[in-house]
Amino acid sequence: MNETESESVRRWLAGWQRAAPVLERLRTEAIRGSNTATAIEQLSDAFESALRHCPPAATSGLVEQQRLFARWRR
Repeated sequence: MNETESESVRRWLAGWQRAAPVLERLRTEAIRGSNTATAIEQLSDAFESALRHCPPAATSGLVEQQRLFARWRR
């Protein structure tokens, strides 16, 4: 990496270091200002649709994983 690229990276990092506290403050304010009950209500139709179109798997895969491990152990 030449000096010009190094300087560019330093400026880029400095910019993110300045932005990080501002972004964190905005994130914290958004979380504190959110209404969980309203968000759940707004997302409930999408959740129900997802359940209808992509039902959850009958298993997590853990039983299958344990079966494979047991077979490999032998």
